[in-house]
Amino acid sequence: MKNPTALLIEDEALPRQRLREGLAELWPQLLVIGEAEDGDHGLALVLELRPDIVFVDIRLPGLDGLQMARRIKGLCHVVFVTAYDAHALTAFDQGAVDYLLKPLATERLRETVQRLQQRLQLPPAELARWLQQWAPPKLSPAPATPAAPLRWLQASQGERLHLVMVADVSHFRSDNKYTCAVTAEGEFLLRLSLRELLAQLDAEQFWQIHRAVVVNLAQVARVERRLGGMDVLLKDGHTRLPVSQSFQPRFRPM
Repeated sequence: MKNPTALLIEDEALPRQRLREGLAELWPQLLVIGEAEDGDHGLALVLELRPDIVFVDIRLPGLDGLQMARRIKGLCHVVFVTAYDAHALTAFDQGAVDYLLKPLATERLRETVQRLQQRLQLPPAELARWLQQWAPPKLSPAPATPAAPLRWLQASQGERLHLVMVADVSHFRSDNKYTCAVTAEGEFLLRLSLRELLAQLDAEQFWQIHRAVVVNLAQVARVERRLGGMDVLLKDGHTRLPVSQSFQPRFRPM
């Protein structure tokens, strides 16, 4: 019968040394085949070396002990090494999961060794129930900070590339899969669709008034209603943009 094997995954050198020495004294047949100081390296060693037992600290750089144990459940027997109060860990006395409280006590380590020697005859237990019970509560992700609206556009006019200030654009017009930006200086072509552009504009300043047109409200002189429709007149005095029926309700309170 082959000797059992173990990995020690603990980021502090002194506790790791004491655990190694204690195991050598109490269980000489146990072969410590690897050590790691963080959860990521520890997980890699488990998958590479396939030990019978892993002693793992709960608090680790990278993957913590609980996260790591979730990934190796069923591959080996797991013993948690922790500084948590023993009263908070009574559930670990059930099933295949054991724990060692730091600083390590010889008699407690002896109990763990005896328990493991018995359980090596059985396949590693499913850890999910205990891990779920003792995992830290999931925090709601912080709301993503919205990206600042575009202030400048890189656009072409003929063969020349220009930087166009967004505030100078009176309106944008869809041009197949591209978009035309209209300013007092002329028209510029943007190599993105109107939908892609709209997502990057200030929604309070730029309103879509037609499936193919977005207008800069700062450039609007007035809104005129006509029989069967509505138009936006720009401050240049001559540009009139029709408002689609589906977008007209936005202007009614104005």
